[in-house]
Amino acid sequence: MLRLGKLDNDDLDRLVLKKFRRVRPESLSSPTIGQDCAVVDLGGDLLVLSSDPITSASVAHLGRLTVHVSCNDAAAAGAEPVGLLVTLLMPPSGTMEQISQIADDLSRAAQLANVDILGGHTEVTDAVTRAVTNATVIARQSRKQVPRGMRPGDDIVMTKWAAVEGTTILAEDFISLLSAIPAELIQAARSLTGQLSIVPESKIAMQYGAVAMHDVTEGGVLGASWELGFANACAVEIDTTQIPVREETRAFCEALSLDPLRLIGSGSLLIACEDGARLCAALLANGILATVIGHAIEGKISFVDGEPLTEPHADELYRLYDHT
Repeated sequence: MLRLGKLDNDDLDRLVLKKFRRVRPESLSSPTIGQDCAVVDLGGDLLVLSSDPITSASVAHLGRLTVHVSCNDAAAAGAEPVGLLVTLLMPPSGTMEQISQIADDLSRAAQLANVDILGGHTEVTDAVTRAVTNATVIARQSRKQVPRGMRPGDDIVMTKWAAVEGTTILAEDFISLLSAIPAELIQAARSLTGQLSIVPESKIAMQYGAVAMHDVTEGGVLGASWELGFANACAVEIDTTQIPVREETRAFCEALSLDPLRLIGSGSLLIACEDGARLCAALLANGILATVIGHAIEGKISFVDGEPLTEPHADELYRLYDHT
């Protein structure tokens, strides 16, 4: 029986990625561990694409997450999101009202993100037990703004806090397990849904010397840190004492025995740059929390607090789905 969540990187590479070969001259990238976007040269600006499912969100926030998670991938590649193709799969137990609610949420989020919903597919199927979306983002990137890639010695800056998305999901989908948590922390967690986009900080980062970026998704901050190193053919050294964790996130994770640094974290961006202090100052001046949490190093083995950093496996969130 398969385990919930993304495939381990070794299995993904062996069973899937290594089977694909580029045959078109327009394709500038191949599917690779740690790379979330494809780049295609059609003349003029570069075309950047990425595809993501949303499988672990309530109907109330499904549309919002679909837009932000997809746009975040493109923004982390230094590209400007233009539009989305969205597939919505509904279980037979769903309702027409829920479909309408998800569409309304998609529309509002797309307007806030300044992107268009370009099309897609909507279907009711017994292949899913809850509402699921999959979106493909279409973005553009100037040839003059392609990041050079991270090198040993570069600083690693993290925006916002650990487990932003995970905290909102816990507050919505697992509230029954958090009865001992004060109401004000529950409300603070739910308000974080407005912090899920990393598009604003990616634009600032590109202006202030970003050489590589990676958005934090499944596997949390530590998983994204490992992937950032792997994708750039070097390693990273992370200091967890520098990683900001909100009070409500810490309280939720303590109550549920979860690691906030390995909990799904859309809303946070890792940025490699030569001068982390300068970038942090620019982000803070624009109201975005930013912290230097480590740096790139030589070699293939990454470290966290002096110990080897293992590659990401199943996100912490799936431990709860396994037991509910």
